[in-house]
Amino acid sequence: MIEIRKGQISPSIGRAEFGLRFRATYDDPAFRAEEASIGRLEEIAWAAYSEGRKAPYTQKAGPGFADPDYQLSTEWIAASQHIHEAQRRWADPASTSRVLLICGSARNEGSCPGEMSKSYRLLQIARETLEASAIETDVLDLSLLTSDYGRNIHPCKGCASTAMPLCHWPCSCYPNHAMNQANDWMAEIYERWAAAHGVIIITPVYWYQSPSPLKLMIDRLVCADGGNPDPTSTSGKKASKAKELEMAGWDYPQHLAGRTYGLIVHGDVAGVDDTRRALSDWLDWMGFIDAGAQARLGRYIGYYEPYASSHEALDRDTAVQEEARHVALAVSKAVAELRAGRLQAVQPKLSRPRPK
Repeated sequence: MIEIRKGQISPSIGRAEFGLRFRATYDDPAFRAEEASIGRLEEIAWAAYSEGRKAPYTQKAGPGFADPDYQLSTEWIAASQHIHEAQRRWADPASTSRVLLICGSARNEGSCPGEMSKSYRLLQIARETLEASAIETDVLDLSLLTSDYGRNIHPCKGCASTAMPLCHWPCSCYPNHAMNQANDWMAEIYERWAAAHGVIIITPVYWYQSPSPLKLMIDRLVCADGGNPDPTSTSGKKASKAKELEMAGWDYPQHLAGRTYGLIVHGDVAGVDDTRRALSDWLDWMGFIDAGAQARLGRYIGYYEPYASSHEALDRDTAVQEEARHVALAVSKAVAELRAGRLQAVQPKLSRPRPK
């Protein structure tokens, strides 16, 4: 039996601290008229927290699971079913080719910056190019995390580092209603990745790296590469069972492998090439197939010029606009080849000598 290490952090906070955190949501003076109601809601929330009611609604897992009688979260079951349906559409040769366009910037005019991002402008160029090629597009604008009410991508909790089978596909860490970790966008995002034949990520560089909304999504997609589709096999989040499964031999299923991708990474000073390579390495690891050299674009827009005039710099840079079109055209071509069965032919099916 592998030892499960403990001692990092206390799992709970006290009643007084809980009350302070709960009431911070209702700090607006307009809520004072409902003080008594807030107090009653606080007591209910404290009970849920104290009792650890992570998933208030559960049902038997049913046929196809290791433990059919295990009580699974109804929210997790719904998310899993949606992914299976998206995967079915993806595999249907009669379905329309679909590309997921991801805006990695945190900036939009609906939030503090008051202005749209250059990434979104480049995304629109790619979108128009794809749609002209009869490709269905799905725009995932991650900047909505900064401007939409109650929209969250909660951070990955690192279950895979305890044992890969503890990382469920889709992620079962959220929602956790006892901890007020709800409104998690990833359940929908997993489905949108599963439905796509190709993915293009358009992102700026923030401090030499991917912006935080993009990185949050990337971390939460760890379950797509090696994740366990059966939470009953680990009795939910039972670390000892997960370790036993991994040590017995885990096959690290690649749930999103076989799709193609392109990248548009831009910056103004540094970090473009490192970020582009890191994103390529990540997608390669997940079993995606790059759409060629023209689909991996890294460029500086307004190099060392003022931030205030960066959109004007993009206006002038017609070359980078055309290069964005080329990324979309390369992905469009790769999707067609992929669906015709010709792109996989150059990707031999080899087992990994180091499967982790």
